[in-house]
Amino acid sequence: MVFTSIPGKWRAVTLALSFAALISMAIPASGQSDDADRKTVTPIKHVIIIIGENRTFDNIYATYVPKHGSVANLLSRGIIHADGSPGPNADRARQFQLQTINPVSFFINTNKLINPGKTAYAPFLPTPEAGGAPPQPVTHSQFVKDPVDTAPPFDFGTFPKAQIHILSPELEFDALGLLTTGATGLKNCTADPTLPPSACAEPDTRIANFNTLPNTSFQITGAKVPYDSYTGDMVHRFFHMWQQSDCDAADATRENPSGCKSDLLPFAGIARDDSGSNSMGFYNVQQGDAPLFKRLADEYTMSDNYHQPVMGGTAVQHIMIGAADALPWEKFGNFPAQPPATAIANPTPKSATNVAFVRDQRWTGCDQTQPGIKPITDYLQTLPWRPDLAPTTCAPGTFYMINNTRPGFLSNGQLNTAAINAGTAVPPSSLRTIGDALNEKKISWAFYGGGFNAAARLDSGSTDPVDVLIGTGGDWYCDICNPFQYAASIMGDPAQRKAHIKDATDFFDELGHGHLPAVSYLKPDSFGDGHPASSKLNIFESLVDRVLDGLKAHPELAEETAFIVTFDEGGGYYDSGFFQPLDFFGDGPRIPFIIVSPFTRAGHVNHTYADHASIVKFIERNWHLKPLTSRSRDNLKNPVVDPGNPYVPLNAPAVGDLFDMFHFDKDDANRDNDNHR
Repeated sequence: MVFTSIPGKWRAVTLALSFAALISMAIPASGQSDDADRKTVTPIKHVIIIIGENRTFDNIYATYVPKHGSVANLLSRGIIHADGSPGPNADRARQFQLQTINPVSFFINTNKLINPGKTAYAPFLPTPEAGGAPPQPVTHSQFVKDPVDTAPPFDFGTFPKAQIHILSPELEFDALGLLTTGATGLKNCTADPTLPPSACAEPDTRIANFNTLPNTSFQITGAKVPYDSYTGDMVHRFFHMWQQSDCDAADATRENPSGCKSDLLPFAGIARDDSGSNSMGFYNVQQGDAPLFKRLADEYTMSDNYHQPVMGGTAVQHIMIGAADALPWEKFGNFPAQPPATAIANPTPKSATNVAFVRDQRWTGCDQTQPGIKPITDYLQTLPWRPDLAPTTCAPGTFYMINNTRPGFLSNGQLNTAAINAGTAVPPSSLRTIGDALNEKKISWAFYGGGFNAAARLDSGSTDPVDVLIGTGGDWYCDICNPFQYAASIMGDPAQRKAHIKDATDFFDELGHGHLPAVSYLKPDSFGDGHPASSKLNIFESLVDRVLDGLKAHPELAEETAFIVTFDEGGGYYDSGFFQPLDFFGDGPRIPFIIVSPFTRAGHVNHTYADHASIVKFIERNWHLKPLTSRSRDNLKNPVVDPGNPYVPLNAPAVGDLFDMFHFDKDDANRDNDNHR
């Protein structure tokens, strides 16, 4: 439930708390002190960051109408009506296809192609597709026979509720039913009935008018797709997302100075996977979808200008959350000095009529001769703020992770030698993280990952089907979501690992006792992170609600906590907002971002440009820390804007530090003696 009973006059209550009560609110990690935790610029002594998966701002808030002020979404832009039907400006979200790719090389600007035959899909969009969404629940016997390929929902008739709770203990017991519902009812492509079901590559016939959808955004939910439904996934990878953006500075406008049109989403997606037009779907909060997200936006402060920091998928976004930078391959011990050629991407189209990549992989080199590099850097050079010159550069002679690649450290701290040698895991990294900076100042922090304990048991030899399901492949415990599992300074040190890398169940245990570190990263397991196909948004809402309940039970903790609710990235969904290219790696589309705090009440929509580096900047400014490195994005200035165009920084490249999302009094502001950026 939401903070409905927490007192409104936070400042008075906070000042009234005794010193003894204040210092009892957090148990510091080993070797860290309460004093360091509490030396903050603001009254915020605790930050909780919960990170869901793969939703753009418009995917959730397409029809949202704020209690106060304005919001930029599909409804306000006239792309849709409140009932989800196409609006007068529906063509703003129109999508295109190409007939010919000439020259046959990677492109992010269709204006550079010779006679590409670029035409709008007509008369209809491609059909939305099953996209990996589960056709039917998995039975207990299927799970026991093949835990590796098991995925929710779980069959309520054969899975005892207690067994489901063992699989996902971070969910409250009365929310476990969400893991048993929502299967698509589409065809099951697993021939053997004793094995877990799997989706077929077929249209999602549940979507209303699935084969006659107008060429614009469409509502996902309807008579055959209640909000509690699993829905199809879509492509969300680095070079694909750049290509889908279709950027040309010649197309720049005052409101969209990047000139990125985001008009190739289905075209680039269909070439890689079974996604069709899934990318164009949205939920409708005016019809009851995403009720908790609507309520939080109504009651607290939300940003409609917060972005995924990197083009692409999960791993790179979480690295930015932890390090405000991209992750390079580094020479470590006897491991290779660079990833093998088979792991290096070549996004050259397979032919003039097939935009699928020659080699769709996880690493890229940065020399101009490397396929895919020059089209991006050429475009960046044409922008007035010259993001090609940014310190967070794709440095020549270096290889960077661009798509999901597992940490070189297993969850038990051992090295995954075979995977590192194959280029499918990252050698131990020396990239400085916010965890290192907090450690140096003896400020307490922890990363709480759903399923971490099960994954650690599997890596230590467990054959329990629960551990096999959760720990295999980094699928249900999301190891690529833990930026600190890549770090040699943390994951390679048993004491640091024990102090800072924990299970999500530990977070709820500590919250239940009213004690949290200064900085908490909470990453749900993949059952509950809201990712299309593998999870549902309402399960993620239930986890957010559990945190809210825990804070409500401890008002003295809630009074000095900022609870940040966001997502790692947009997941390939369409978004109508401007995004600011900061450097070679991104930014990308807008994603939801809400801060629940006594200092963010009132249903305000903040328009300051921000991305995941903004979380790092907030922590640094609040706890008197310096930027992580000379090249990390936390060095960027805070945006300066024209009030008539608040979404676009005049001093680009720039990202905010989130301070203007809070309502602190003058005394709090005067305590900020740092030369904040």
